[in-house]
Amino acid sequence: MASMWRQLQHKSSAASQFLVKHGCVYYKQLLDQNQQYIAKEPTVEKCQELSKQLFYNRLASMPSRYKSFWKEVEFVKNKISNRQDLKIEEVGVAFLFTAECYAWFCAGEIAGRGFTITGYKV
Repeated sequence: MASMWRQLQHKSSAASQFLVKHGCVYYKQLLDQNQQYIAKEPTVEKCQELSKQLFYNRLASMPSRYKSFWKEVEFVKNKISNRQDLKIEEVGVAFLFTAECYAWFCAGEIAGRGFTITGYKV
């Protein structure tokens, strides 16, 4: 166990050294490649304008999202009506998706109660 711990320490040390050595270069390269997305004058007004643009662009995309949603609903209805033709892989993926959604719901409930199981704080 101690040798595994030392290996982990060595690997994390090597990773942090790599990050220190190459992090600034990567950061500068990333900013240079995406210069067109950086506001020249980062003022409050510019930020408000960009947030309004994002909001109205998302709002404008609602009709296409609505159509896509109903296509997905029709697809699921079709799969349910022809459930005898389902493959075991499709059933497994559906089960895992359902289990994940339920787990996130439970985790959200626990977090909402202050990370207690019963809701009572001691």
